Amino acid sequence: HMVRIYICDYDCDFGYEYIGNCGCLVVTPLTDRCYITLTQAMRLVLGGAPQGPAGTGKTETTKDLGRALGIMVYVFNCGDQMDYKACG
Repeated sequence: HMVRIYICDYDCDFGYEYIGNCGCLVVTPLTDRCYITLTQAMRLVLGGAPQGPAGTGKTETTKDLGRALGIMVYVFNCGDQMDYKACG
């Protein structure tokens, strides 16, 4: 059985990637807006990079969206000395 996910005009098959039994993220208007923006970027085959002050939940929001879609999310903490050679 395939599970189809619809968010606004973005649709995809559920990825069935098991991320673990984690707690839920509190959905606020800002997280809801972030979900919609990131899924619209995925619909246009683009990427997304939430921006803001440290400790505001950008990484957790992105990982929670990945969990909801069943997609593996890789997090790279980039710094000044990181370049394309460091990523392999």
